[in-house]
Amino acid sequence: MTAPTSGLKKLVLIGAGFGHLQMLRELASNRPADLTVTLVTPVLRPLYAAMIPGFIAGEYAREDMVLPLDGVIERSGARLVQGTCVGLDAAARTVTLSDGQVLPFTVLGLNTGTPYDREAIERDMPGAREHALLLRPFETFVQLWPHVAGMAQERAIHVAVIGGGATGVETALAAAHRITRPCGSRVTLITGGPEPMASYPERVRARVAALLRRRGITVLRERCVGFQPGEVLLANGARLVSDAPVVAIGGQPPAWLRDSGLALDEGGRVMVNAHQQSTSHLRVFAAGDVCSRTDRSDPHDGVFALRAGPVMAANVRAALYEKPLQAHQPKPRSLNLLVSGGRRALAAWGPWCAHGAWAWHWKDRIDRRFVREFGVA
Repeated sequence: MTAPTSGLKKLVLIGAGFGHLQMLRELASNRPADLTVTLVTPVLRPLYAAMIPGFIAGEYAREDMVLPLDGVIERSGARLVQGTCVGLDAAARTVTLSDGQVLPFTVLGLNTGTPYDREAIERDMPGAREHALLLRPFETFVQLWPHVAGMAQERAIHVAVIGGGATGVETALAAAHRITRPCGSRVTLITGGPEPMASYPERVRARVAALLRRRGITVLRERCVGFQPGEVLLANGARLVSDAPVVAIGGQPPAWLRDSGLALDEGGRVMVNAHQQSTSHLRVFAAGDVCSRTDRSDPHDGVFALRAGPVMAANVRAALYEKPLQAHQPKPRSLNLLVSGGRRALAAWGPWCAHGAWAWHWKDRIDRRFVREFGVA
């Protein structure tokens, strides 16, 4: 760790992920007088990602998912900057925003998640920008999805979901529940090659396959290579007619990380140690999908991101004042709750899985409680 900084300490937080929100909540009750805090986020009313599948299925309204930042910002005494980071110089300890602002920092927090690289998606699947709905940013998707659901109330439509991971499967199941009735609309899941949720244990994959069949969802293990008006183009030369293709793949780390000077893994994520601390620049911390642990291989899912948040928040504060850091050692398994539509969900814990209304109500209580408690904390 470098020597303490004299005078005011500058904490800059890029992204409004759970780790940063946890930090702001703690600062609301105990913020040091010599600390300035700046939160940079592109949206002032972010949506809670865990509730998006429920929105697609018709179980939530947009306002149910909103995490209002104004209250926690005011209580923490932080400065809110609505903007996007476009550059980071880890050695100089500065971040550059899209409007040209340059923010110096004593300690930096990265909790951005993994947004879609729209240019990369367009290169891989030409026509996506014009002819497909992208699941991220969520704020745009939730404005457009109700129009698709509305079409399905008037005539039979075909929704093609591109993405064979948990996100794609949840999106397809939720969409099928929402649009199948009354006109017989249908959903196709395009996995890109592997079977749905290929990284999960065999028992979970089998249950997922059964749910997809029950919902009448066609699974194509082909790769999407582009879009044309009303069509999805597949690598085998086939053209799939679709009224509303939805891109629901995993996100990518922000492109500006590549020139930041930070040590990155092969996927472009920030390499962090057990303290959620950059392995190359000890004044930089990261949590969630934007980073990758060097000492263990954890899945990049929301459950592990949530668990890392409080530890990151504590270590950022400790680093500012040269105090010992604490290690984060998450449990090897996490409980995943996947929405399947009809107020039902799939619960998966390692190789164990079960499906039913009880799992939905469990997930619903957890998600609503988080949004409610965040709003008043």
